[in-house]
Order: sequence, then C-alpha cells, then structure tokens
Amino acid sequence: MSASLLAIILLGLSALAYYVGRSKALRGASAGTAVRLHSLPVYYGTYVALWVGLPALAVAVLWLFLEPQVIQALLTARLPEEARNLDPARLSLLIGDIKNHAMGGVTSTELTPALQTVADYFSSLRTIGVYGMTTLSVAAGLAGLAVAWRHINPAFRARHHVERAIRIALIAASTIAILTTVGIVLSLLFESIRFFSLVSPFEFLFGIQWSPQTALRADQVGQSGAFGAVPIFAGTLLITLIAMLVAVPIGLFSAIYMAEYATPRFRALIKPILEVLAGIPTVVYGFFAALTVAPAIRGFGEGLGLDVASESALAAGLVMGVMIIPFISSLSDDVINAVPQSLRDGSFAMGATKSETVVKVVLPAALPGIVGSVLLAVSRAIGETMIVVMAAGLAANLTANPFEAVTTVTVQIVTLLTGDQEFDSAKTLAAFALGLVLFVMTLGLNVIALRVVRKYREKYD
Repeated sequence: MSASLLAIILLGLSALAYYVGRSKALRGASAGTAVRLHSLPVYYGTYVALWVGLPALAVAVLWLFLEPQVIQALLTARLPEEARNLDPARLSLLIGDIKNHAMGGVTSTELTPALQTVADYFSSLRTIGVYGMTTLSVAAGLAGLAVAWRHINPAFRARHHVERAIRIALIAASTIAILTTVGIVLSLLFESIRFFSLVSPFEFLFGIQWSPQTALRADQVGQSGAFGAVPIFAGTLLITLIAMLVAVPIGLFSAIYMAEYATPRFRALIKPILEVLAGIPTVVYGFFAALTVAPAIRGFGEGLGLDVASESALAAGLVMGVMIIPFISSLSDDVINAVPQSLRDGSFAMGATKSETVVKVVLPAALPGIVGSVLLAVSRAIGETMIVVMAAGLAANLTANPFEAVTTVTVQIVTLLTGDQEFDSAKTLAAFALGLVLFVMTLGLNVIALRVVRKYREKYD
C-alpha cells in the first residue's frame, strides 16, 4: 500500500466525518423547536473532520520520521559480527547496498548469503511498516471520530474550536517559513565562516583577482587560487544595471499607458501579449542573446570601429531587460488600477489635467507597489544565470565597458558547485561566501527601498 493510497483513505475518512458531524448537529437542532445551533452546521462537520484527519496525519508523519532509525537498528542487529564492527561510514554504505538490493536497485558490492538474508528481512520490515502505519493512522482517525462525536450537540461552540485550529495552523505555517529562512541564512553563514578561515575576508571583499581553480599538488601553478570577488560583483551590477535601464522605463510607461490612457479593449489585448514574455524559458532568451543580439552588437560596434567581444555584458543585459519587462509592467498596472477612482475625480475637480493627475496623484499613491515591482525585477536580474552563461561568458573581468565579457555571482556559484566537489576546499566553500554577500546586498536594497517608500509615499486616508 503506497502513501498516496493512505492519503486517499484519510481524505475519505475526513469527508465521512464531516458529513456525520454536520448531520448530527442538524438532527439535534430539529429535535425541538426552541433548540438552535450555536454555530453554522459547516463548523460542526469541520470540527469532526479535523479530529479525524489531524491525529491520523500526526501518526503517519511520526511513523515516517522514526521508521528509518528503527529499521537501521534492526538491520544492524541482524548483520554478521564483522559487519557490525565496521566504521559508521562503511556500515551505512553496506546497509544502503542491502536496501538497494531488496528494492531491485544497483549495489556497489556483491551480497553474501548472510547479507541476502538481511535483505529479505528488510523487505519484510518494509511490508510490516506500510501496513503498520496504515493501521495506526486509521485507528487514530477513528479514535478522533469517537472523541469528536461525543462533543457534537446544538450548544457546542464548534466555530470557536475550528477557528482556534485554523489560527494554530496559520501560526505553524508562519513559524515554518521563518525557521526555513533562518536555516538558510545559518547554513550560508556557517559555511562562509569555514571559507573565511581559509581565505582572508579582506582579500575576498576587496581583491580584484578571481581564479578559484586550485591545483591538486602544492608544487603546481595556481595551487593557492585567487578569491578576490570584486570583478564578480562588478559584473553582476553591470548586467543588472543594463537590464534595469531597459526594463524599468518600458515596463513602467507601458503600465501607465495601459492603466490610464488605453481603452479597455486595447488593454485586454496588449497585457496578455506582454505577459507572454514572462512565460518564455530563460534558455530561449539565452539562445536569442547568443545567436542574434550578441552578433548584432558586435557587427554594429565593428562598424563604428569599436572592439566588441563575441560575448558581452550589453547583450546579456539587453535581453535580460526584455525578459523582466512583464514583471514591472504587469505588477505596476495592477497597482495603478488599485488606486481609488475618487482620487482621480478629486484631482479633475480641482482643474488638474490627465497627465498632472497621473504624476501628482496616481503615481505617489501607487509608489509602494511600483517600488515593489522594481525590487522584484532587480532580484530577478541578479538571480538570472542562463542568459549570462550563454551571452556574457564566464570571464571575471573588472570592467565597466559593456562591450566586454563579464560574469555574475550566480554563474560562479553554479560553476563552483558543479561536478564532484570537496566541501572542505576553499574553491567549493567560496560559493557559500558569494551567496552570503549576495544575500546581504539584496537585503540592503530592500531596506533602502522601504526607506524611499516611507519618505515619498502619499497617504490619502
């Protein structure tokens, strides 16, 4: 029995519990003329369904959490004595082979008859585990149904209990989101500290030579590597700047036109066409940048007598800007349309023209949403990788010339973590340090944007 079948069974039980709980409440309400339900019937059904679904789900989650440790201990106890005395890493590898063999997978070693017996034992444990989890989950659900059934009566405050359960679920979801963020930051921080124990933070933050490829032997050339990240961050900012110079004016102006000047029919036609740009895969943009835009820029530059690289920051930035336009235009359009019409009518009543109303009333009121859309676009530009790889290259050049090849932080992180890596080397750990600095930069941009919004926002309430 698979986990999906167990989920179907639990959903069916919850639906049945909802029906019986609601029916019991309605029967109690109609038994006497003076009897009225405290809550709507839907709350009684939901209350019983929660009592069935939540205990069963808790049992299933607890079982899935504990089952691997229990099976590991039982398999270890069945192994021959020489196998039990292996070091933890080799013992874990052996048990993994036994599990793979039992499930028909590939193993790294040939299993002896004794180990084959353990593999058969593992198969029986899996079968027992699946049926055990199903039985206990269903039993927990039925026990919850019995408890909830006793509480259902017309005077029972079902709505209070259901709303309390929903509030707890919302708090749990928020807590998970916060803890996930904290975990991501801590993982970056701890690995970055390991990197900075090998490489000076001053060299990383202010060095201008980036060559993380280290030799295998100490006597080879480049055995120490170079971890000056300034060229990488400069390349990231250069491409992001070019992309935003393309995306912000086009996206914002198109949003203003669609929201304030275009007819509803024209807006309904143009907005979906603009949003199609957001659905194109980034690899397609990369092809377009590498095969069409970059050669065109090189040909144009050579016509003017300029030295233009075959892969340039300008090609990547232009195409990235086109890709980002829908993020700004669509979000800004929605925000501008959300400005109350009474503000426009009041401005017109004061004798202001259409353009004056847009500049002095609508845009200040929509400023927080517009700044949010621009920030989202900046984050999208900083995180883009495929277009940069295909159109801007991998060279860590410290330059402000948009006709030269550059690289970005995300591209270097992908390069550093591709293939077989040692997570105790400075080369691999440098990816986490790059990610940490990128996180700090993005956080700084958000703080600046919040300050700008608070300073220039117009409040009309």
